[in-house]
Amino acid sequence: MGLLKTAAKVAVASSVHGKVQRRQQQRWAAQDAASQQMLAPVHPAPVVPAPPVAEDPMVTQLKQLAELRDAGVLTEEEFAAKKAKLLGI
Repeated sequence: MGLLKTAAKVAVASSVHGKVQRRQQQRWAAQDAASQQMLAPVHPAPVVPAPPVAEDPMVTQLKQLAELRDAGVLTEEEFAAKKAKLLGI
């Protein structure tokens, strides 16, 4: 009868050992998967340039007047008069 008790104990121990080993492997696999996710490269969102800001129409007109003055189409007096009219001075 001693041999049967020993065989039964070995069977139970083997069963418990197998269950513990499977549980540990599952935990390790879960930890590996979690660490792989942490190590995965994170792609930053692409940087989209801001759309150009529309200039104030008054600024655009002043630039055009300055270009005409610089090109010699307008004299200093004409430029000053048109600028004052544009600015409401």
